[in-house]
Amino acid sequence: MKALALKGVAAVTALSFVAASALADENANLVVNGEIDMTIRAPAPDHMENMSEVMSGWLFRSSETQALQLDDFENPGMIWVDDAREVFASESGSGGESCASCHDSPEALAGVRAVYPKWDEEHGEVQTLEMQINECVTERMGGEPWKYTGGTMVNMTALLASVSRGMAVNVAIDGPAQSTWEMGRDLYYSRTGQLELSCANCHEDNYGNMIRADHLSQGQINGFPVYRLKNAKLNAVHSRFKGCVRDTRAQTYSPGSPEFIALELYVASRGNGLSVEGPSVRN
Repeated sequence: MKALALKGVAAVTALSFVAASALADENANLVVNGEIDMTIRAPAPDHMENMSEVMSGWLFRSSETQALQLDDFENPGMIWVDDAREVFASESGSGGESCASCHDSPEALAGVRAVYPKWDEEHGEVQTLEMQINECVTERMGGEPWKYTGGTMVNMTALLASVSRGMAVNVAIDGPAQSTWEMGRDLYYSRTGQLELSCANCHEDNYGNMIRADHLSQGQINGFPVYRLKNAKLNAVHSRFKGCVRDTRAQTYSPGSPEFIALELYVASRGNGLSVEGPSVRN
């Protein structure tokens, strides 16, 4: 019984939220390469009833981590962006075509990252950017689909994010996408796992506080793919979702699953008005 009691105390301690100043530097501004102004604070979208302002995760990082995102030469995520540029121009698949066969350059796709996930009329479903990329790879280039959170895919989404930096996230949630958005909203507020935690418990109720050694942000995904200092690589948003669900000690969903697609649509819509930042740098 004593051992069980100690375990209970440890669990409570691990989840204790400790008050901290909301931001590392409340006056900080994010300007990349001295020329790309990022909107890191914006009025909350109308559908967010419990918050008045949305804030980039960049604001919740230390000044040292923030500095890595100010210059592409310092941002380690840009290494993989350069790799993706080579893939963009390389022929592959049975068709002998490349991304560049249809699109002159990655810059020609500026703005694409800002509107995904979005409703795809042809397929009758909400598609993520990864799904659209794989449609191009398989149906137009005659290749094998890329792994949803594999390196080639994450690098390509980082490239497409990089050319959209500074543009406002503008994800549509009305019309035929609404039912998927509502599914994602329900998932966001549902408590899961042995710890009975929801996304909202951390990222809506307690952002700005510390949970153990982590400074909780609003959980915005406008900066994905994210280079995490923790694992020294680019991370896809569905990989982050998977980790969060797992941390509640729940059975998690798979990347590319209907549940995570719906959750991505909902969470992306919570960041409408913030700038696309990817690849961003986080802990």
